[in-house]
Amino acid sequence: MPNSTAHRLASFAGKLLGGPLPVGLKTWDGTRAGPVDAPTVVLRNRRALRHLLYAPGELGLARAYVRGDLDVEGDLTDGFRRIWSLTRAGQLRRPRLGPREWAEALSLAARLGVVGLPPKPPAEEARLSGRLHSLRRDRSAIAHHYDSGNALFQLLLDDTMAYSSAYFTAESNSLGQAQHDKLELICRKLGLRPGMRLLDIGCGWGSLLVHAAKHHGVEAVGITLSAEQAQHARGRIAQLDLADRVEVRQQDYRELPDAPFDAIASVEMGEHVGEINYPQYAATLHRMVKPGGRVLLQQMSRGAAEPGGGAFIGRYIAPDMTMRPVGRTLDHLEAAGLEIRDVHAMREHYVWTVRAWAATLEENWDGVVALIGESGARVWRLYLVGGALAFEENRMGVDQILAVRTHPDGTTGLPPTREWC
Repeated sequence: MPNSTAHRLASFAGKLLGGPLPVGLKTWDGTRAGPVDAPTVVLRNRRALRHLLYAPGELGLARAYVRGDLDVEGDLTDGFRRIWSLTRAGQLRRPRLGPREWAEALSLAARLGVVGLPPKPPAEEARLSGRLHSLRRDRSAIAHHYDSGNALFQLLLDDTMAYSSAYFTAESNSLGQAQHDKLELICRKLGLRPGMRLLDIGCGWGSLLVHAAKHHGVEAVGITLSAEQAQHARGRIAQLDLADRVEVRQQDYRELPDAPFDAIASVEMGEHVGEINYPQYAATLHRMVKPGGRVLLQQMSRGAAEPGGGAFIGRYIAPDMTMRPVGRTLDHLEAAGLEIRDVHAMREHYVWTVRAWAATLEENWDGVVALIGESGARVWRLYLVGGALAFEENRMGVDQILAVRTHPDGTTGLPPTREWC
């Protein structure tokens, strides 16, 4: 029916996108528009559109999906992939509402009975206050995601509790093995040997600390802002009888004392630092490592045109996150006095990692819902599906960066070849 609710909305969306909808559309009155052989967006009620009216674009769509006002029938990944593919090909454009489009949107909303007060954002949305990247605000940002409960992460992650990109080798027959291989690769790149002191900035649940102490004989200190992570890591360290060699502190990198370490790792923590504070973070890495000591960063990146994590990531997953181009990160490290020795792109490995987490989420859906509710589980589904696709399509990347603090005479003590290959 050309005058049905679904067709009127599909027609207006087509004007904004510059082409027909690549997915189906079903509305609360049972009408349908768009291709029948594609995933279908389901607007369960008028409130779904009200989310978009007050927050057009990614944030409004996310709010409607998390609340359950909007759903998708069919493969969510396929739906996203179709839209991004046509956008890259220039067959669709990103919608921008000027005065004329806004007038048409409001008129259509009035005719469909959508106009009303703005819906309350889902409870899962972060609400931070205070100065950007102050100590207090950064603690709140980390707590929003990482202190949602160790039980959730134990359900989703493998036994290593590594919450970062794994490294899949010919021997990696599971996510757990690939995470083990990633931890071993980091240790080899850092040249860890018995008796060395390792600092892990943003140590998570302690996976690298435990691996380095057990398999390379180091003494290690890990810092995290998350109370839940610190509690779990300390319990794990005690259980493995490593408390005499491994310490976990609930501490910010800006609170580290002057006590140089032989090596430093920071695995997917630099994204939380923020552009304004990254020079201080890089200077801390330089200050805390001895001359000749190596620094290994594993860090996500994003193109210069779209730094940050995006509206959904910023509100629901990692508030205040900044993902910059890898070249800009290298500039910061070099400005702090560190010499870049190796950059290892691992983008495809994150696709495989996130897809494994997403499969675990779906397999344990009822258990996740029991822990964090339906809305919380939908946040995670959207996060993992969208994240895997962003890495697949090279809209996000991840790299291991190896740097060294040179001796005053310019020497590094590093071998002339990559001994970790």
